[in-house]
Amino acid sequence: MSSSTNSAATPPPEAARAILVGVDFGRGAAFDPTLDELALLAESAGDTPVARVIARRKAPDAALFVGSGKADEIKLLVQAHEAHTVLFDQAISPAQQRNLERLLGVPVADRTALILEIFAARAQSFEGKLQVELARLQYLATRLVRRWSHLERQSGGIGMRGGPGEAQIELDRRMIDDRIKATKERLKKVQRQRSTQQRARQRNGVFRVSLVGYTNAGKSTLFNALVKARTYAADQLFATLDTTTRSLYLEQAGTSVSLSDTVGFIRDLPHKLVEAFRATLQEAADADLLLHVIDAASPVLDEQREEVERVLAEIGAADIPQILVYNKQDMLEESQRPRSPQDWVERDGGVRTPRVFVSALDGSGLDVLRAQIVEAMRGQNVGLNLQDLTPADGAEHLDVQDEDAAAATAPFTEQQARA
Repeated sequence: MSSSTNSAATPPPEAARAILVGVDFGRGAAFDPTLDELALLAESAGDTPVARVIARRKAPDAALFVGSGKADEIKLLVQAHEAHTVLFDQAISPAQQRNLERLLGVPVADRTALILEIFAARAQSFEGKLQVELARLQYLATRLVRRWSHLERQSGGIGMRGGPGEAQIELDRRMIDDRIKATKERLKKVQRQRSTQQRARQRNGVFRVSLVGYTNAGKSTLFNALVKARTYAADQLFATLDTTTRSLYLEQAGTSVSLSDTVGFIRDLPHKLVEAFRATLQEAADADLLLHVIDAASPVLDEQREEVERVLAEIGAADIPQILVYNKQDMLEESQRPRSPQDWVERDGGVRTPRVFVSALDGSGLDVLRAQIVEAMRGQNVGLNLQDLTPADGAEHLDVQDEDAAAATAPFTEQQARA
């Protein structure tokens, strides 16, 4: 097993210092040799990376994931940088997390927990908060096994098959199961309202367009540029979680379509999070056309495009017509920019797909993109006498009142489980 270690300067004392760890398991396993994306995730969660550790193994170590030697190396880095946490780029088991925390003396989190933390901080709508809480509860439910070492199961004695530890774990599991059921019921109410809005748009014959893409590809900036909205946009991962729908007027067609901005995708997006956000992602699955936004300046744009395609297939949106929108042309050198603002590529299955090159920041290529949307409407034999959407029709920030809303969206912690 070989490895390499890179260290960074110690951040200001107010920042949460984090050690980043990634393990290369060879072919067939997703791996970021730079750990740049994990660093962006950490920064989005409010941490400051101070060191990066890369290990290479054939398989995860059952007890410590990285093996005892590498774990000791990480411990020395934690002490040297006075780090507050260690973040792993891959998913680790509850037992591995517990063993690492005991050895390193600081909290340990994996990629899944980090993404969930960011989602919990960024969700704004009632629906978004419910979806994140459901995913967090489902994640926590898998981490209950023997978490309370002070209540170890006792053995010995006739008829003694359990002890207070086992009883505590069962109690925690029931409490979490109850919260999961309650959260799912509230989500159903929100989903019914969303379905009502979608049916209303379908009755009006509105052509539905959804923005999809890897997180930080510039979807929200493009959305704002197209519909002149003020949706929050920032140069960070998962800046936007809640679906927003507005009316987009197409002068070439003399009509409006509905345009939706959806949550961004990321490599190894937790399956439970995809399930929890299925109602939000349904906006993409029900669309007539997808604008697949790609960061043209990313060095791994092909991998990011493939990851988006994988998630689209998972939610049943693989066969929806697409326009590939290569964004951030303003960040490319002149020699890297395409000669034409639009061309065609052949995707899997021989599907001929238009590709448009734009900059949402300076507006270049947006007229070409609008023209391609009109062409997609014509290609699907959509009538061009659709009714314009009013702002009320276009807005899709759900406002569901529930007397238990605060309780439903309050994070469930281990402290509550112990109470």
